[in-house]
Amino acid sequence: MVRTYAVGSRSHPDIFRRLRMQLGVGLLIVVGLPCLDIWLDWEAGMFRPFFISVLAGSTLAFMMGTWQYRSIAIFPGVKGASNIISSFTMSYGLLATLFLLTRLDYSRMLLLSSYLLALGWFYFLYFAGARRKSIIVGLLPMGDTSELEQLSAVDWVRLDNPGITRKDIHAVAADLRRDIPDEWDRTIADYALAGIPVFHSKHLLESLTGRVELEHISENSFGTLHPGSVWMRIKRLVDVCLAFAVLALIWPLLLIIGLLVRLDSPGPALFRQVRTGYRGRAFTVIKFRTMKTTDATHPDLTQVVTRADDPRITRLGAFLRRSRIDEIPQIINVIKGEMSFIGPRPEAEVLSQHYEAMIPFYRYRHIVYPGISGWAQVNQGYVTEVEDAREKLQYDFYYIKNFSAWLDLLIVAKTIRTMLTGFGSK
Repeated sequence: MVRTYAVGSRSHPDIFRRLRMQLGVGLLIVVGLPCLDIWLDWEAGMFRPFFISVLAGSTLAFMMGTWQYRSIAIFPGVKGASNIISSFTMSYGLLATLFLLTRLDYSRMLLLSSYLLALGWFYFLYFAGARRKSIIVGLLPMGDTSELEQLSAVDWVRLDNPGITRKDIHAVAADLRRDIPDEWDRTIADYALAGIPVFHSKHLLESLTGRVELEHISENSFGTLHPGSVWMRIKRLVDVCLAFAVLALIWPLLLIIGLLVRLDSPGPALFRQVRTGYRGRAFTVIKFRTMKTTDATHPDLTQVVTRADDPRITRLGAFLRRSRIDEIPQIINVIKGEMSFIGPRPEAEVLSQHYEAMIPFYRYRHIVYPGISGWAQVNQGYVTEVEDAREKLQYDFYYIKNFSAWLDLLIVAKTIRTMLTGFGSK
C-alpha cells in the first residue's frame, strides 16, 4: 500500500476501503455478534451490570482501532495487514486497562470476542480489497518526472494530448514549478473537475518514498518543515511516564545484561559518547558497550563510524546491536529530557560537525528531540557514508514534516519488527 490511496481515494472507489463499510458494517459484526445472546434475551440482559460497559467500551475500542489503522495507513511503505493487529491490540488494550483501573464490571469473554471479530473483519477487508488493480497515474510531458517513473508501486502513463481527459487514470502528477502551457492548464482543470486529483510531482514523490528532498532553504516546501508544538508537549509527557514505567519493570534485566557485557570483554558495561541533540545542544548518550574499549579520549571521525563486520565489535555486542538491546539504557536520557523514544537518531558530535560541513540544512534535524528509534532507522538502517547520510536526512525531514502521534506509532511497530529481524544492524 502506498500513500496515494489516501491522496486519491475518490478516484479508486473500492468499497472495502470506504469508512462506512469498515466502520458501519464492522460495528454490527464486532459489537452486535458478541452481545447477540443478550439482545435476544433483552428482558434479562438489560439488567446485567456488564452489558452497558461492554457495549459502550467495544464500540469505542473498535472506532479507535479503525481510526488508528486508517491514520497509519496513509504513510509510505505501510502494508495494511501488518498494522491491523497493532492498531486493535492497542485500542482494546487501553479499554481493558480502563476497566481494570475503574473496577467496572465487564465480561472478559465478550471483550475478547469483540477483539477477535475486529481482527477478523479487517483481515477480511484487507484480503478482499487486495484483488484491486494497481493505481494508474498520468504524467504531464513537461518537467522532470524521472524519479517518479522509477517507482514500481504505481503504473505511470504519459499524457501527450492536451484537451483530452483520460477516464482510466486515478490521478495526475505535474511539475507545478514549471511554466505550464495554457492548453495544459485547461486540461489540468478538466481533470480536477472530473474528480481526478492533480498532485505536484515533488509532493507525490515524498508521499511514495517517505523522504523529503533537500533543496534551497528559500523554498516553501522546506519552510513547512516545522513540528507541531502541541504534540511536542504531549509527547514529552508520554515519554517521561513511559520511561519511568519501563525502567521500573526491566531494571533487573538491565543489571543482567550489564554483567554479561563485563564478562564478555574487558571494560565498562556502559558506553558513553557526546552527541548532538535537541536544538544543537551536546549531551552524553548512554548505551550498553558493544565494542572493545579504546584509549582515545577525543575520538576522530574514523573511530566514531561503525562499518559492517567491524572488528571492534564484541561477540555479545553483535547480538546487542542486531536486536537493538544496546539502546535500552537511553531510557535514562529520555528521563533527563535529552531524548525521546521516537525521533531522529543523534549523531556523535564529531560526526555531526562533519555532516554539517558537507550537507546543507543538516542542523535542521535538531529541531525535534533525538530518539532511541526513528523513521530513518526503520526504513534505512545505519549509515556510514556521506551519501547515505544525505538519504537519512531526507527521512528525518519527512518525519519532522509529518510529525504526529500516528507516525510515531508506526515507527514503534516497525521498530519491533527491526528488533526481531535485525534490519540495518552493523
